[in-house]
Amino acid sequence: MQLNLKKPICFFDLETTGISITSDRIVEISILKVFPDGKEEKKTWLVNPEMPIPPQATAVHGITNEKVGDAPTFKMLAKEIYSWIKDADLGGFNSNRFDIPILAEEMLRAEVDFDMKNTQSVDVQTIFHKMEQRTLTAAYKFYCGKDLQNAHSAEADTIATYEVLKAQLDRYEDLENDTSYLAQFSTRQKFADFAGFIKFDKAGDECFAFGKHKGQKVTEILNKEPGYFGWLLNADFPLYTKKVLTAIKLRAFNQKLS
Repeated sequence: MQLNLKKPICFFDLETTGISITSDRIVEISILKVFPDGKEEKKTWLVNPEMPIPPQATAVHGITNEKVGDAPTFKMLAKEIYSWIKDADLGGFNSNRFDIPILAEEMLRAEVDFDMKNTQSVDVQTIFHKMEQRTLTAAYKFYCGKDLQNAHSAEADTIATYEVLKAQLDRYEDLENDTSYLAQFSTRQKFADFAGFIKFDKAGDECFAFGKHKGQKVTEILNKEPGYFGWLLNADFPLYTKKVLTAIKLRAFNQKLS
């Protein structure tokens, strides 16, 4: 089944120095861009992370310090990569909880104003886990009947993710071939940021999802404890989380003035 698209969607996969959203860096990124007319474009970049790649990370994806020694840094690539994804929705495998948050951090560090406000995200892993409870390699075998060669290669994983989603649409009649539906279906819980520190309550208001103010509205806490905002901005939270908090504070301030 071909995807029913209203705008392009970029399936992508990252290989990184580790699993920390705030401190680890991208070493490889692969993007497969699918257009509403079915046309496909793909590109893969090696990235110099400007930090040593731990041996345990190399053991997973096979990318060494020597391999990326002459590669461009993410800051050098950021505008080119952003030009691929800025007009598109995003798709990936565990992308909502890992790839998109790390990509957002890298973009913001490179001073690219990355924002997901008008972007849908389809997490193929979440669809898979809701339906079958497996991994990408198992998903590829289960849905496509093929063994995944070069697993943990960004390009192989990216292409496999795209093929799995198309096979999922073929297999499950109740899955709608619509990016908005798939994005909603593959979302575990609605968060205002990528890292899951700020969630939406039933009324659609932003609430803290951690710490002593867990479950309380962000605007109420920032109003009662002005110093808490400063602490959040100086603490080790993801840049995108800080961007969202700043936007909430500015919105509340403007509402007071109006």
